Amino acid sequence: MGFVVSDRPEQPKLEEVRCVRADLTESCETFDILLATDSKSSKYPFQVWNTRPCERGVLCRGVSVGTFYCTTNLDAEEKLDIACLKNLDITLHAMPNLDQIHALIKHYGPTVFFHPDEVYLPSSVQWLFKNGALLYQDGNQKGEPIDYRGSNLPSGGKNDGAFWIDLPNDDEARGNLKNGNLESAELYVHVKPAMGGTFTDIMMWVFCPFNGPATLKVGLMSIAMSKIGEHVGDWEHFTLRVSNFTGELWSMFFSQHSGGEWVDPFNLEFIEGNKPTVYSSKNGHASFPHPGTYLQGSSKLGIGVRNDAARSKFIVDSSTKYQIIAAGYLGDGIIQEPCWLEYMREWGPTIVYDSRSELDKLIDLLPLFVRFSVENIFELFPTELYGEEGPTGPKEKDNWAGDEIC
Repeated sequence: MGFVVSDRPEQPKLEEVRCVRADLTESCETFDILLATDSKSSKYPFQVWNTRPCERGVLCRGVSVGTFYCTTNLDAEEKLDIACLKNLDITLHAMPNLDQIHALIKHYGPTVFFHPDEVYLPSSVQWLFKNGALLYQDGNQKGEPIDYRGSNLPSGGKNDGAFWIDLPNDDEARGNLKNGNLESAELYVHVKPAMGGTFTDIMMWVFCPFNGPATLKVGLMSIAMSKIGEHVGDWEHFTLRVSNFTGELWSMFFSQHSGGEWVDPFNLEFIEGNKPTVYSSKNGHASFPHPGTYLQGSSKLGIGVRNDAARSKFIVDSSTKYQIIAAGYLGDGIIQEPCWLEYMREWGPTIVYDSRSELDKLIDLLPLFVRFSVENIFELFPTELYGEEGPTGPKEKDNWAGDEIC
C-alpha cells in the first residue's frame, strides 16, 4: 500500500506489516509531492509523493489509503510497485443519506463572491427560460420559446450540434438576460461517491447567462477586448470533497475555464465558521480560493488572459441558495432531476471571432522587443479567444461521472 519508514536501522518486524489479496487492490499513481531535495544541489536527489487510485469516478472503487511513495528517479516515469485498496461493496454504506447531504451543505456551503465590477452576473436556469431564452434547431432560423422547466428541450443523446440555446433577438431583452439576475441565482448540486465511496464529492454548479469579453495582459499593459471571449451560457463549478468517516472537509476543487486546482483546507479562506469563500473572476466566472489577479497564459513572460477576483456585495450563499439536482447513489425517486439537466446540447450558439485582426492591432501597440514573444505566446491563450462552440451543461462534462481533471 505504500513505503514503510522506520527510525531504527533494523528492518521492521514481520508482524508490523500485512499482505493484502491482489483482488482487493487496484493500481495507483503519484499526484502531489510532499517532500523533495533540491535536485541541483543535492548529491542524492529524493522525492516523497502522495498516491491515489489511477481510475477515479462514480463507478470506480479504488480507495486512497493515505500512504506515500519514495523515489530517487526524478526524470523518468516509473511504474509504481505499490497498490491502493479496492472497495468491493457496491452498496457504498458510508455515503450520506439525503438529510446528511443537506446538513453537509448547510455546514460547508461556500459563499461565492463576484467581482465588484461584474456586469454578467449569475441567475437561475428557470429565470433564463422565463425571460425569453430561445431554442434553435439546425436548419430553422426561428427560435422556439423554452418552457420555464425546460420540458420542451430535447433530452438525452449527445451533443451533435443539432440544437442550441440563444438569447432573444430584441436588444433590450437580450441585454437584460446578459446581465443575469443575482436574486434568483442558486447553486446546482450534484452529489456523488469518490474514492470507492470513502469520500463524498459535492459539486456545486454556477450558471451565468453570459460570459463577458476577455482582458489581455502583456507586461504592464492590460487591454480589454471588445468581443473576444464572449459567449452565451456559462457553466462553472467547484467541488467539496468530504470524508465519509470523519465528516471533515478534505479538499476543495476550483474550476478555472479548462483547468482547475485542488486546494487543501488550510489554504482556504473561511467565513461563518466552516464555510469556504469562492471568488468568481470578472466576466469569465472562473473560481479561485483567494482574491487577486490570476494570469492564464505565461506568468513568466507576464502575457495572458487576466482573471480578476475580489470581494463585493454581489454574493451567493450556497449553504442556503441551492438545489440538489442529482445524487444517483441514493436510488430511484429520491432526487427528481430537472428536465433541463437532460439537455445534452449547447447552451449557446457557436461563435467564430475575427480575433486575428484584433490581436494584430494589439501586437502593433507593443514595443519591438516583445512582439516576437507575444506572437508565440498566443497559442497559450484559451480557445474561446479564437472561437468556440457553445458550452454544454453539467451532465455533458467528463467530471459528471469522472473525477476532476487534476
